[in-house]
Amino acid sequence: MAWDESKKWIQGEENQKFYQDLLDDAATKPIRDQQRKKIVKPKDMPWEMSRQGLLKHLINEQMNTRMETVDAYMQIIPPGSKSGKHRHLAEECLYVLEGQGYDLHQDCDVEIGDVYEFVPQDEVKKFEWKAGDVIYIPPNTIHQHFNANPDRPVRLISAINRIYKYCGLNDLEQIENAPEFDESIELNDRVIEQYLTKKVTK
Repeated sequence: MAWDESKKWIQGEENQKFYQDLLDDAATKPIRDQQRKKIVKPKDMPWEMSRQGLLKHLINEQMNTRMETVDAYMQIIPPGSKSGKHRHLAEECLYVLEGQGYDLHQDCDVEIGDVYEFVPQDEVKKFEWKAGDVIYIPPNTIHQHFNANPDRPVRLISAINRIYKYCGLNDLEQIENAPEFDESIELNDRVIEQYLTKKVTK
C-alpha cells in the first residue's frame, strides 16, 4: 500500500455489526415503545424512603415509560421537617404543590483539571416559596428544602434531565440525610398518612 501507516490501521480480525444494530434498533423501537407506559397509575408509582426524603417516583428510567430524558418525583416533607441536602450537576426545577417553606442554596465554583472538583462558596442564600411557585436549582448548587409550617406537609414535584447521566456526568452527592431517612421502613399509604400528620411511630 502507498501509506506507511496502513501497517497499523489495517490490523485486527474482529468483526461487529454495530451500525446494523443501530438500524435494527431504530426499526424495532416503535414496536418496543408500544409496550412502554404512556399512562402511569398511582399504584404503579414506587415509594422510596431515600436519603433525600420521602419520594413517590412519577417517572423514572427504571419504570418502563415512554419518557426518554426526564425523571420526576413527588417529594413529601412532613410538618416542620426538611429534605436531605445534596448537590448535582444537572439543573432541576420543582413545582410547589402544597405548603410553604424555603430553600437554602450554596453555589459552587467548579475546577476542572486532572480531576473534577467543586468548591462551595461562602455565601448561603435563602429563597422563600409557597404553593404555586416554581423553585429553580442551578447546576452544581448545594440545596435543601425546608417546611416552614409545623402543622402541615409540603409536597413538591421535582423534574430533572437524565441526559447528564447518559453523557457520563452523573455527579450526584448526598451531603446530609433527611431526618426521616430509615432504609428499614416500607412505605405505603398508611405510613405516608402518618408522616403527613407527624404521627410517626418508628
